Amino acid sequence: MGRITASRKQLVGDPKFGSLLASKFINVLMWDGKKSTAQSVFYKALDLVGERINEPEPIEIFDTAINNIKPDIEVRSKRVGGASYQVPMQVGRSRQQSLAIRWLLMAVREKKGRPTSQKLADEIVNAFNREGVAMTRRENVHRMAEANKAFAHFAW
Repeated sequence: MGRITASRKQLVGDPKFGSLLASKFINVLMWDGKKSTAQSVFYKALDLVGERINEPEPIEIFDTAINNIKPDIEVRSKRVGGASYQVPMQVGRSRQQSLAIRWLLMAVREKKGRPTSQKLADEIVNAFNREGVAMTRRENVHRMAEANKAFAHFAW
């Protein structure tokens, strides 16, 4: 019996921009099934981003920000003859997206003391400019993969 997960087939674009990525992001942002709350937080954040960067279509900034955070390679643990090696591997497209979303939200949730929409707007602008916590996370993952390049021959 397999686990039932929300599939890509069921995903419909978000009501405001019709973007699948935005819809997915809102679903991951949502807590306790409160989708309308998650949507209002997300749209408020995008409005702030639009004001800050002076862009009429802030959804494009969001897309670029997520694309900037996506990792190309990551390390995975592989046991070979009793020893565990950190083996660098290519990241698939759907995993790239979920990691980017997860890291962005982690960065937002680590910060305290301000409304989530403001923190999210900051992080999106930072990621768009290739800086910020989520971006640092990506750099660290890439650095780890680079450092463990010697074990790449274990990837099969």
